[in-house]
Amino acid sequence: MTRIDDTFARLRANGRKAFVAYIMAGDPDVETAAAVMQGLPAAGVDIIELGLPFTDPMADGPTIQAAGQRALEGGTTLESTLAMVRTFRARDAATPIVLMGYYNPIHARGVPRFLAEAAEAGIDGLIVVDLPPEEDDELCLPAQAAGLNFIRLATPTTDDRRLPRVLTNTSGFVYYVAVTGTTGAAAASASTVAPEVARIKRATSLPVIVGFGINTPEAARAIAAVADGCVVGSAIVREIGAGLPVAEVLARVAALAAGAHAA
Repeated sequence: MTRIDDTFARLRANGRKAFVAYIMAGDPDVETAAAVMQGLPAAGVDIIELGLPFTDPMADGPTIQAAGQRALEGGTTLESTLAMVRTFRARDAATPIVLMGYYNPIHARGVPRFLAEAAEAGIDGLIVVDLPPEEDDELCLPAQAAGLNFIRLATPTTDDRRLPRVLTNTSGFVYYVAVTGTTGAAAASASTVAPEVARIKRATSLPVIVGFGINTPEAARAIAAVADGCVVGSAIVREIGAGLPVAEVLARVAALAAGAHAA
């Protein structure tokens, strides 16, 4: 079992929903990003999604795109992102970390080298948004052989014919995208999400976590109530981008986490 599997087993045993927080590596600088990341578990975060900045982030809305641009301009690379994970792991050996990004930087580094370094650094899972299931041989299967979960996105357009293919080789959890479009584009609706989560859960025993369009503690509670948990990204990254002190960012995260955990 991975740290992700262990986390969901613990949450299930305690009757709690998962709160997943997304931040961009190196945003707005390495020191601030590391301080935020280090404080996330104490703020109630169960799983950390760490964005890997990329020059052409097709699934990201303006808030996440801007964060990636700040990180790239500050010199953030795959190498420094893995170093950030190693620093975190020196203090926290329990909180799962999912690296979320695009395939190009991984391909450029070489898949075997990347997977060895990611596992050594303490990455637990990958979300690679531009690799469809038809290309599982590229990264998904090697990642799982290296002991990493490979988490797939399901969307409102993933119909019953497509869903089994999406779920094949998926592990850790299923990430359901609550709204069509890019991150931060619209508000998620629990009444719309609930039947879609139920449909996915009929097809898999994996936890289903819902992201995109969750911006308030109330929304986190409402969405987590109809799923196994929720992801908040843009609402957190927006505060970081606005220059809020780390303590204030973490206080906002704690409020969002409390919302999800109240579900």
